[in-house]
Amino acid sequence: MPIGVLPEMMIRDVHIADRPRERLLRQGAMSLSNQELLAILLRTGTKEESVLSLANRVLSSFERLHHLKHATIEEMMTIKGIGEVKAIQLLAAIELGRRLSQKQVDEKYTIRSPQDAAAYLMPDMTSLTQEHFVCLFLNVKNQIIHKQTIFIGSLNASIVHPREIFREAVKRSAASIICAHNHPSGVPTPSPEDIEVTKRIQEAGYIIGIDLVDHVIIGDHQFISLKEKGYF
Repeated sequence: MPIGVLPEMMIRDVHIADRPRERLLRQGAMSLSNQELLAILLRTGTKEESVLSLANRVLSSFERLHHLKHATIEEMMTIKGIGEVKAIQLLAAIELGRRLSQKQVDEKYTIRSPQDAAAYLMPDMTSLTQEHFVCLFLNVKNQIIHKQTIFIGSLNASIVHPREIFREAVKRSAASIICAHNHPSGVPTPSPEDIEVTKRIQEAGYIIGIDLVDHVIIGDHQFISLKEKGYF
């Protein structure tokens, strides 16, 4: 039976072996589509439509699956068929998934390469709809001792002040820092402002003896290291 037909059918009309719960038991969760996983979380549809159809409309209400990560309970409840209980179930599952995907924040996470920094930051930053400027503060072993969002908004050399970054670095007794920000467009190509800000931070760090290890730009599951590209 073509998968495209399923949203128009009630679960009772689907052969028991092809129902999402039974398929998960038999084949594992990896075998299920996003629609089927959501259907399991929602549990039931409405009198007018199946749970598969409802799950499909939830997905259609957001441009991409990871946009669900930022959904509010109010946004969920604007979808016909999603009441408070179903909205709470979905948001709880989304938050649990976010926490599982996030790298454990502790002093044992060591940054050895731009790839390490990107892997640490990407789960939280790749789907943000606004630019976030974040700093990782490292000890002498390049282990993360603190992570902090410094600024939210378009990057501009007159707004992102090195003093905000290095005040926190001194407070944390950091030996070095890594800066990062995201591009909501999904394209991590550095702008002239990105490069200017990076050079100002590097110069300020040199004066007070705290190295800027890298500035990483996060796009849509991709990144660019300004250090690797030779911008500073």
